[in-house]
Amino acid sequence: MSTVNEQLPDLLRGASEVIVEAELREKLQRGKPLRVKAGFDPTAPDLHLGHTVLLNKMRQFQQFGHEITFLIGDFTGMVGDPTGVSETRKVLTPGQVQENARTYAEQVFKILDESRTRIRFNSEWLNAMGVIAFSQIGAKFTVARMLERDDFKRRFREGRDISILEFYYPLMQGYDSVALQADVELGGTDQKFNLLMGRTLQKRYGQESQVVMTMPLLEGLDGVQKMSKSLGNYVGITEPPAEMFGKIMSISDVLMWRYYELLSLRPAVEIAGLHKEVAGGRNPRDVKFELAREIVARFHGALAAEAAQTGFVARFQRSELPAELEEKTIVAGLEGAKLPNVLKEAGLAASTSAAHRDIRAGAVRINGEKIADEGLLLLPGQSLVLQVGKRRAARVKMVPEKS
Repeated sequence: MSTVNEQLPDLLRGASEVIVEAELREKLQRGKPLRVKAGFDPTAPDLHLGHTVLLNKMRQFQQFGHEITFLIGDFTGMVGDPTGVSETRKVLTPGQVQENARTYAEQVFKILDESRTRIRFNSEWLNAMGVIAFSQIGAKFTVARMLERDDFKRRFREGRDISILEFYYPLMQGYDSVALQADVELGGTDQKFNLLMGRTLQKRYGQESQVVMTMPLLEGLDGVQKMSKSLGNYVGITEPPAEMFGKIMSISDVLMWRYYELLSLRPAVEIAGLHKEVAGGRNPRDVKFELAREIVARFHGALAAEAAQTGFVARFQRSELPAELEEKTIVAGLEGAKLPNVLKEAGLAASTSAAHRDIRAGAVRINGEKIADEGLLLLPGQSLVLQVGKRRAARVKMVPEKS
């Protein structure tokens, strides 16, 4: 096994917080494989690039010889994670959870080594617990401590419902660490409360507390909100190569470096080298091509990635896009904004009537594709290249209205 000093730089790369880094170093110094877990609630059937931030970190631990557990929260998924929500979540049916869990298991091995990954379901131990054992988990934490959690505190203050079941969610996630005797748990920054619950419960069950490593939440294509299917700003890992490639190419040059840091498997020194090349005059578009090829190749293979780039270049050459595109930010409601209105707001049409005429004339393209639907809605979270004719084009970010 590699030395501590060889492992730590890679393991800490991109992490937002490690609680406690000294404990992680101490665990590594023992020279034994660590039990590393990350939990995923199967609330949607497909994973997106935001999920792979954790998967990439798991892969790094795995490459250093540590034991990786991909934990599917099929039991907790029927409760629904209350993190960041303002209303009680709808409870998924067992059938929905099981179907989503099945697709998760198929997708994770595009990143993780299947032969060295354990997939576990937390229903294995939570379903088996009797009422007394289950209630004993609740006895190890107080309501006052629960209400320290920001989303619970806010809902309580505003008089919004909080179900007792939601109070049990972080307790059940914490108990997962007890059941697996985890040495390290990974999660997003929004999961910090739940992850720390694992440390607390392990101590109260007489175990050594796990190290908590939080990873940043990947911004979606809009560069503002976290990547989310509900916001439409995501790149799904099962999407066709051309669609995946085009979405990655739509991100801003600034956001590109964030994606390199959190999604690329290149060594940090190589990414630093790309920074220097761009600073020295290399076109950021070419560096973005490299990122898009790497990510598409990871999920579809190198040949598909090359074909996606060839197709992307051909589409945009046919569209005769200007070399430099102005970036516009357009506000849209939850239901989206109509394309003619967006064209007018982006300065690509003198009026909505002119925009309608341009669409009917076949002069409007989105990401290189001709658009004929005058009622098309552009949704918050989308990042698009809009073009009218040969001379008018802009990169448009659709952002949600501020609540």
